[in-house]
Amino acid sequence: MASIRIVTDSNSGITQKEAEKLGISVLPMPFLIDGEEFYEDINLTQQEFYEHLKAEASVSTSQPSTVNVTELWDSLLKEYDEIVHIPMSSGLSESCHTAERLAESYGGRVQVVDNQRISITQKQSVYDALALEKQGKSAAEIKEILLRTKFDSSIYISLDTLKYLKKGGRLTPAAALVGTLLRIKPVLQIQGEKLDAFKKVHTLKQAKEVMIAAVKHDLETRFAAFVEAGEMTVAVAHTANDGEAAIFLEELRAAFPRCKVTFCDPLSLSVSCHIGPGALAVACSRELN
Repeated sequence: MASIRIVTDSNSGITQKEAEKLGISVLPMPFLIDGEEFYEDINLTQQEFYEHLKAEASVSTSQPSTVNVTELWDSLLKEYDEIVHIPMSSGLSESCHTAERLAESYGGRVQVVDNQRISITQKQSVYDALALEKQGKSAAEIKEILLRTKFDSSIYISLDTLKYLKKGGRLTPAAALVGTLLRIKPVLQIQGEKLDAFKKVHTLKQAKEVMIAAVKHDLETRFAAFVEAGEMTVAVAHTANDGEAAIFLEELRAAFPRCKVTFCDPLSLSVSCHIGPGALAVACSRELN
């Protein structure tokens, strides 16, 4: 049986310390902050990132360099036969397409999985890949299964402010101003590739009610068979919002007693730079047993 190493990036929310415990590798995502390059969880902590945001620093995301990617792969392939590489969704970053192009020169030993996940759903994919590896699946088989099940997840995100969507060019200044005056808190969704509008509310309480209702609908329709099989999980993500995330986690446990409640993690910083602090999110994902 071939030995396999699972690789992902820090958009999964998996820290370097957690990766070491899991026996996987995590590529740190690079950021440019006022022209200086930083790497998530290497020389840039979550706290430092939000301090830069609050200080109105110029913050932009980037993708790992081809050198960083291939050096990691080359090093791992001295010890392992194959690699399953699970990057963030190609709909949110070019890093996936870059990895796919680089993998072409590795003779099938590197399988890049574009299963269009981010944050806690991407993290679930890593756990799924580890479970499939233990079942004796090859890297190509793991990729095929993860691609076949890629849409078996949903994410809903409640924003505290429209400021960062406006700053990133994803919202017109007029729309941001109207939203601020009316105290609108948008709820966004990720269904595969893109971050899209879902509903507009005015309070956090309403936002949580909308997100819980949306997940309930998904579980009763798209994912009903997986719920019956005991395969659906629910998780929380947030941006510098630990207190509310902990409360929301307990509310989800009460709302979805038939689902395993798994992670309560910070959202990927690549998403956070576009939505800002104070966001709260819920995800439901199928767990591949």
